[in-house]
Amino acid sequence: MAQAQPNTKNQLNVLVIEDSEDDALLLVGCFKRAGYTLDFRRVENAAATRDALLNGRWDAVLSDHSMPGFNALAALELMQGLQLDLPFIIVSGVIDEETAIAAMRAGAHDYLSKDRLDRLVPAVEREIREARHRAERRAALDSVQENEARFRALVSNIPGMVFQLQRSAQGDSRFLYVNEGSSPLLGRSPDSLLADARLFFEGVLAEDRAALDDALADSAANLVQANWDGRILDASGELKWINLRAAPRRAANGEVSWEGIVSNITQSKQAENELRESRAQLAELSSHLEAAKEEERERIARDIHDELGGTLVAIKIETSLLASKLPGDPLQLRKRVRAIEGLIDEAISTAGRVARELRPGILKDFGLAAAIECQADDFSQRVGLGFDTTGIKHDIDPDEKTSLALFRIFQEALTNVAKHAHATSVRIRMYMDGDDLLLEIADNGRGISAQDINKPKSFGLRNIRERMLGLGGSLELATSSPQGTRVILRAPFRRGTAVRAGATE
Repeated sequence: MAQAQPNTKNQLNVLVIEDSEDDALLLVGCFKRAGYTLDFRRVENAAATRDALLNGRWDAVLSDHSMPGFNALAALELMQGLQLDLPFIIVSGVIDEETAIAAMRAGAHDYLSKDRLDRLVPAVEREIREARHRAERRAALDSVQENEARFRALVSNIPGMVFQLQRSAQGDSRFLYVNEGSSPLLGRSPDSLLADARLFFEGVLAEDRAALDDALADSAANLVQANWDGRILDASGELKWINLRAAPRRAANGEVSWEGIVSNITQSKQAENELRESRAQLAELSSHLEAAKEEERERIARDIHDELGGTLVAIKIETSLLASKLPGDPLQLRKRVRAIEGLIDEAISTAGRVARELRPGILKDFGLAAAIECQADDFSQRVGLGFDTTGIKHDIDPDEKTSLALFRIFQEALTNVAKHAHATSVRIRMYMDGDDLLLEIADNGRGISAQDINKPKSFGLRNIRERMLGLGGSLELATSSPQGTRVILRAPFRRGTAVRAGATE
């Protein structure tokens, strides 16, 4: 729609519809006397009027009422047909009141008699101002409508229910805005929720409703984002998991309003539950495999100790008897026998060590602290590492499951130190921290980097972490001072029921 055109101060562009040139000049003179520079065009028929309206830039239109074959009402209708919003003022020598009223109803902005032209300039000035105000209001309205269209287009593409919620100081809630996303999510139309917000809140499961109320209350009190996950029944009775996120605003009257979105998170919750169940099943399977592995180790250890160890001892006895019955002093033969006895002793020692590693009998008889010290001593003799075990508390007696798991992890940790750390000494601590049992293994080696921890094939650390999770505990890796690596095993303490040999009561 064409608008009244802006102009420089004291300059006007006026279209004069008048069949009398003298009368037109009379009108122009009124503006010149008022200090205006006037750019005008006179027309007197429909064709000329249409051309002028289409091709000119006018601040106002002044029209005589009655002209040969043309009149003010026809000119007004022509201007309106071109969708032009210009001040239209009728200036006529002869116009009755009925016709003037009809013209005003048709859209004319004012009418003047030619013998009262003192009102002409003020009337034009007033109507130009009003035209500009109308143009500004239309521009603002167009901007609002454009922004609203953009908003609706944006909102319509957001998965979920976009809403504006208001809560009064008395605690009453009502929706100020709900998009069409409420229908697929809740099975409820925006209009139904706008009419009654209780349809949403009453659909929330009773056991989840308190958490939603608390989230909104905290958001309102502290003006922080509300973030809540919970379950809701839609209009058909289907149970869904939803997430509500909303940013609060507080009005001067104490009312709080939120703008936010409600999303369907049912699938992600189902996937989360399935993952949790899978991890639980995996942990159960891992525990079963560890138990089976320990049974197999115990069987092998028993076979080594009872059968292989016994056989080696019998061979040594027979060898000693044979040596005692050798005639005379055959030096070379006796050297051979002593060498064989030495090999047998070594084999017996090795069999005993392997049996102890497979089945740590000392763990059952004397507890975790003694088993760790014994293992550290054996390891020191084999690989030459120095051990500091003074930080081990011997009055800690965890249950068999925890003891066995920590002992196996300790064995694996020592193997990792020997293979990768390039260390010369290891410090071991075992103590209580509240209700948790802590076992620390600190070496003075090259340390461990983030790259080492995150290696895809770092199965040793991964296995240790999984075993600790199976105990309900955790694994922490830290840099030891001044260098090296500190492995911290944390497990819930569960006291053992068996009385250990030599245990402190």
